[in-house]
Amino acid sequence: MKNGVKMSLTEQFIQFGFSISLLANALLFIPQIFSIIKCKSASGVSLITFVGFNIIQFFTMLHGVLVHDYLLAAGYLLSILTCGTVSVLIIYFNYIKSMENK
Repeated sequence: MKNGVKMSLTEQFIQFGFSISLLANALLFIPQIFSIIKCKSASGVSLITFVGFNIIQFFTMLHGVLVHDYLLAAGYLLSILTCGTVSVLIIYFNYIKSMENK
């Protein structure tokens, strides 16, 4: 129930789709994580892009908390974790590990 009013089937469908979309958004970064780890390289993967994603996700998560939309906040927290992992791997393989090999 939303504000004491029963949600229509359309609203329930949209809420379900929104929930699944939040989870899918976080899961879409996992193949990139596995690819970087498998290849032991982040060559060709843009750090600027992933840091940009992280900034957007961070402010979206904060917005969710601010407006008490905890589903949105939790979904974007998961995205920050998976996308952030990609960012950390890019930094490690492109900058830290490449400096160690010199």
